[in-house]
Amino acid sequence: MAILLEAGVPPGVIQLLPGRGETVGAALTSDERVRGVMFTGSTEVATLLQRNIASRLDPRGRPTPLIAETGGMNAMIVDSSALTEQVVIDVLASAFDSAGQRCSALRVLCLQEEVADHTLTMLRGAMSECRMGNPGRLTTDIGPVIDAEAKENIERHIQAMRAKGRTVYQAVRENSEDAREWRHGTFVPPTLIELDSFDELKKEVFGPVLHVVRYNRNELDKLVEQINASGYGLTLGVHTRIDETIARSPAAPRWATCTSTAIWLARWSAFSRSAAKGCPVPVRKPAVRCICTVYSPAVRRTRLA
Repeated sequence: MAILLEAGVPPGVIQLLPGRGETVGAALTSDERVRGVMFTGSTEVATLLQRNIASRLDPRGRPTPLIAETGGMNAMIVDSSALTEQVVIDVLASAFDSAGQRCSALRVLCLQEEVADHTLTMLRGAMSECRMGNPGRLTTDIGPVIDAEAKENIERHIQAMRAKGRTVYQAVRENSEDAREWRHGTFVPPTLIELDSFDELKKEVFGPVLHVVRYNRNELDKLVEQINASGYGLTLGVHTRIDETIARSPAAPRWATCTSTAIWLARWSAFSRSAAKGCPVPVRKPAVRCICTVYSPAVRRTRLA
């Protein structure tokens, strides 16, 4: 707040009200003077907010707008043409940066069967070199999750997957300084869980947990259908050097942001519950601007389209 005011935001224009959603949040969103709501959090809470304000109109008879950015069952599709080293770098950053506590973090890694074993071997090796500890140190790769409740929820999910017979892998680079912090903090080691199919995952796990699904090349369309059916269409990544895969994968899923090794498309639309305007009338128009980044070995160009 102090920085915002120092930067020139007029006093009274912005307010900070610390508190829980059930108290402060409920009081704010139910107040007739509120003319718009922006929310970041769970899909369940966004749905509740939408229901609460749907029937409220302003003096001009217009509905109260709700802009909600919620959870994501974010997937990355990797085919046999992908450069494994680049895949591992991107997976580590997307799945485990911020201890996986971003709505856009990678949750499900979809590997083509032919390259799955090799990719997982390299990924496990890279995970074992990650350092978990105080995020205030530049040498730290993964910090704690937000609180004890979050840690318990994540660990409960991991145990449930183990009980179902799923392969679970956890590893970090160990040293005595970090180990002392682990005992007193809410740390969850970076975790890999192999699933039989995408359908096994029913909701977002908000932490450093990456699920892995193997797929056959001729079943790519089926995989995309399963991803779409989750209803958590926030981000999708594609690692490929095949033009056909680039053409098929980003276009088919109804996701807010699609990325690939060839093209980055940032496109906000209202086709999923995760990244839609939560107004009473469904919105079907995508945003008018995309950010496209084209990669080549020698040059990186960014343009607005």
